Amino acid sequence: MKALSALSTEVRQYLLVTGNYWAFTLTDGALRMLVVLHFHTLGYTPLQIAALFLFYEIFGVITNLVGGYLGARLGLNRTMNIGLGMQVLALLMLTVPAAWLTVPWVMGAQALSGIAKDLNKMSAKSSIKLLVPDSQQGTLYKWVAILTGSKNALKGVGFFLGGALLALLGFTMAVLAMAAALALIWIGSLLLLKKDLGKAKAKPKFRDILSKSRAINTLSAARLFLFGARDVWFVVALPVYLSSVFGWDFWLVGGFLAAWIIGYGIVQSFAPSITGKQRGHVPDGRASFTWAIALAGLPALIALGLSAGWSGQVVLLGGLMLFGVLFAVNSSLHSYLIVSYAKEDGVSLDVGFYYMSNALGRLLGTLLSGWVFQTYGLEACLWVSSGFVLAAALISIALPRHGDTTQQPS
Repeated sequence: MKALSALSTEVRQYLLVTGNYWAFTLTDGALRMLVVLHFHTLGYTPLQIAALFLFYEIFGVITNLVGGYLGARLGLNRTMNIGLGMQVLALLMLTVPAAWLTVPWVMGAQALSGIAKDLNKMSAKSSIKLLVPDSQQGTLYKWVAILTGSKNALKGVGFFLGGALLALLGFTMAVLAMAAALALIWIGSLLLLKKDLGKAKAKPKFRDILSKSRAINTLSAARLFLFGARDVWFVVALPVYLSSVFGWDFWLVGGFLAAWIIGYGIVQSFAPSITGKQRGHVPDGRASFTWAIALAGLPALIALGLSAGWSGQVVLLGGLMLFGVLFAVNSSLHSYLIVSYAKEDGVSLDVGFYYMSNALGRLLGTLLSGWVFQTYGLEACLWVSSGFVLAAALISIALPRHGDTTQQPS
């Protein structure tokens, strides 16, 4: 406690925001794996499973667009705490008797969870902009990378946790245990999070939810295709393929996807070092284009390897590992650029608009993941993924560029 009290107010708030984000992400990852695996065992088709997440993604799009406005008017502390509370309610909705778990009911619970997730994420990412001076762009990049990377590592732990809890406790008890744990985090956040965090000095008008910045609009379009490229094969197609084609059980599917997400998160945390921060480089649009091009051909190569009849486990799992490394760097670059581009007063407006595009990409990817996989197979999902990454790279050409920027002292 003495060590914590010796820290600056900004660092303590950063730790609290990060802790909230971690706890939420753990339940979010576990819930996704629980729903995919549980309803797959009940005989749902890949397209039906994808439909369960339809409202999750649709309401994520709406929440990011409106949530940035609410964060600027009400304060990021309130939007973060609203998100935590809504996730507790969404989890409790899934603890009803099995006969009540109809498709509309589960879609409703997922809609609530989608709203909660994006309120929480928008609040966390926006908060960092307010805790780091504009002159310290290298420090900002580092803090964003740590938050984003650690979140994704914990999402991977959540994937494993979801598979393990499903095997150990069953669906209902697993969800109830997560709801109880998150409720305790929520109460702590209500008591400790700074009251006026992120509240805009000038009250924004509702029309301000649409970004007027060319850089943010361009980055948002690239983000849409980048995350669509991941989710078109990762959300539904991959776990169902691992379970049905490779014959993996819940533990193995959850454990492998957890390890992938954890590794992906670790790479994100080290992205500043990978992209040249130690040499005084702060990334710009050129870096975003370069790393997207490096990723674009990989899913197509995996698809070609599978079509050629090579060892499915070697090609798919090896390719997935490399995809995780390259995708992590791309995602971390985007996460830094949006916080860097956003204006400080009412930062949540710009960040909310950007993550609206992120959610729209996930929605598109999720729907295509179920439909393309069910209709054409995993190889087709991979070809779509390559096309999406290429689109993200081409859009990134229009992002602002600068010369090498010397790192400001932290």
